[in-house]
Amino acid sequence: MSDIPFALPEFEPGWVWLAGAGPGDPGLLTLLAWHGLTHADVVVYDALVSEEILASVPRAIPREHAGKRGGKPSPTQADISLRLIEHARRGKRVLRLKGGDPMVFGRGGEEALHLAEAGIPFRVIPGISAGIGGLAYAGIPLTHRDTNSAVTFLTGHNAMGAVPDQIDWTSVAKGSPVLVIYMALKHLEPIVERLIAGGRRADEPVAIVSDATLPTQRVVETTLRRAAEAAAAARIEPPAIVVVGEVVTLRRELDWLGRFVARRKVAAAP
Repeated sequence: MSDIPFALPEFEPGWVWLAGAGPGDPGLLTLLAWHGLTHADVVVYDALVSEEILASVPRAIPREHAGKRGGKPSPTQADISLRLIEHARRGKRVLRLKGGDPMVFGRGGEEALHLAEAGIPFRVIPGISAGIGGLAYAGIPLTHRDTNSAVTFLTGHNAMGAVPDQIDWTSVAKGSPVLVIYMALKHLEPIVERLIAGGRRADEPVAIVSDATLPTQRVVETTLRRAAEAAAAARIEPPAIVVVGEVVTLRRELDWLGRFVARRKVAAAP
């Protein structure tokens, strides 16, 4: 880090840094997240932090898994927050590393509130959210003047793991030209039904992006009506982002990653 022409903040003992690791590609880590990663006394990471990023943690720094994945055994949010507080009270520099951005459907706000209530100093380090970076790697611009000047981000399940009932699905269906839905695979069929019932076109373009920005990234293009069926047929697994809107059609020309990989494979062939 000595070549950086500006100063980065000191990672002080007893502090917790809530950092976003980005959607997976280690090159998308911010400088501040990398600084925390290499100066922490302990790294508490979640299930969506990529193996490449975890491999870059210095061996001398303990790593603790504290991931939450729907439908799988995992620590409670209260337990995770308590662990952060206990480490900080022991004078450790604690890096809480989360996939994407900690404040975008990442429970970063909940953990920050617990830290604040306990009197633990903390810093928030934003990361590139999968709903932005993941779509860019899929060749789908989040906005385009010919298709949309507004975007709505929403989650596909609530704290209980069900379809969020606090969302006004009719207003969402009618009010935004592009929808980006996190954690939607499990409930994709009822979400599609709610959107179509709310006035969304059944033949509207949809893309499902799994393992965004990673070498294993897959993109399924379909229509809203067929989204759940197409995801099942392609055996798409979480984590995945679902984007609904005409902006998906731009991928035909903007799939830069797919074209690059195809050219590289051709060039490498004997």
